[in-house]
Amino acid sequence: MGNVAVIGSQWGDEGKGKIVDWLSSRADVVVRFQGGHNAGHTLVIDGVEYKLSLLPSGIVRGGKLSIIGNGVVVDPWHLLKEIDGIRAKGIEVNPANLMLAENATLILPVHQAADRALEAAREDAKAGSKIGTTGRGIGPAYEDKVARRAIRVCDLQHPEMLKEKIERLMLHHNALLKGLGADTIDPDKVYDDLMQISGSILQYAGVVWKRLEEARVKGERVLFEGAQGIMLDVDHGTYPYVTSSNTVSASAASGSGVGPRSVNYVLGITKAYTTRVGTGPFPTEQQNDVGEYMGQRGKEFGTVTGRKRRCGWFDAVLVRQAVKVGGIDGIALTKLDVLDGLDELKVCVGYELNGERIQHYPASQLHQAAVKPIYETLAGWKESTRGARSWADLPAAAVKYVRRIEELIEAPVTLLSTSPEREDTILMQDPFLAA
Repeated sequence: MGNVAVIGSQWGDEGKGKIVDWLSSRADVVVRFQGGHNAGHTLVIDGVEYKLSLLPSGIVRGGKLSIIGNGVVVDPWHLLKEIDGIRAKGIEVNPANLMLAENATLILPVHQAADRALEAAREDAKAGSKIGTTGRGIGPAYEDKVARRAIRVCDLQHPEMLKEKIERLMLHHNALLKGLGADTIDPDKVYDDLMQISGSILQYAGVVWKRLEEARVKGERVLFEGAQGIMLDVDHGTYPYVTSSNTVSASAASGSGVGPRSVNYVLGITKAYTTRVGTGPFPTEQQNDVGEYMGQRGKEFGTVTGRKRRCGWFDAVLVRQAVKVGGIDGIALTKLDVLDGLDELKVCVGYELNGERIQHYPASQLHQAAVKPIYETLAGWKESTRGARSWADLPAAAVKYVRRIEELIEAPVTLLSTSPEREDTILMQDPFLAA
């Protein structure tokens, strides 16, 4: 058995929580390798719902180690609040089952203030120009990381140095906030607030790359858990309407401190239709009764923000591109049951751009907004697929729909999910056995 990386193949919200939970029961170590608390997973275990946005999904499964890797930007106050929240539901969290990379970047209140001020400035400059961030400081924290002025977990061990670093950091951010007409922030308060929680955070700090090397030597199975989806990747997504990190499977290595050969199988989580939250291009969006039907049946509201998701037909061009860029070996197709009851289904099989047919999603912002989907129509089904656990339980039309998706995206369906319950899963191939 090898190691598995799980990534989203669309714009996030594909249902990774259930699949990661399902796989984590087979893993020894679960690693979150990118993103921040702007993305979340919802798990339903024995009727209890857990909403996680920083903690790896493996934390709710006993007997395994959960790791927050160096590629994650961490709001320390949110992390402690999330730990308290799942402890209240009977889940044990301690340094024996949770490790936080000592070199992970911290999100501070100034990052959230800058995030909100920048979004407001974009909207004031031109209506509709907002990127659609969650305002949680993820982007500004990644900016500080790249600009080499970030505060990291390990800095909490050295109060004097920390104080100096915060003062230098705030020179930059307060100048920005003042220029944007927002309130500035006292660096002494930032320092004092961090020192109050430093002990609580440092108890989880560790050398993640070293622990993962030990896992390799021991032959432990590692599950690498991504956030968001490939079309939100800062390089390969619908730029600039993207997140601030790389969401592709290659980030599992760089975001946790292992070599690229440590990822043996990449599972792409893929919704049976398409959704997107926030602004940005969306070729197959259905702003009509069909889109509303999908949204209501799929309960399409953000786990973290509660924002309503935009819904549309399955985009095979987009997912095929994600398969190639992300190195996806197989997909887990989720929420098939949401499509129950529709007379017909449409699948995007190409785009029209300036009168020509293309078979990829272009990088240009103007071209992304201009492409028109070319659809293939498939028969729908009236029978219920909810809770199906074998191919024999599915209507013939649903089977044809799944098989046609496999052909179009050039990747096999490894898992098929038919409800939020973890056991309502049709397994074609165990990714750990295939790794």
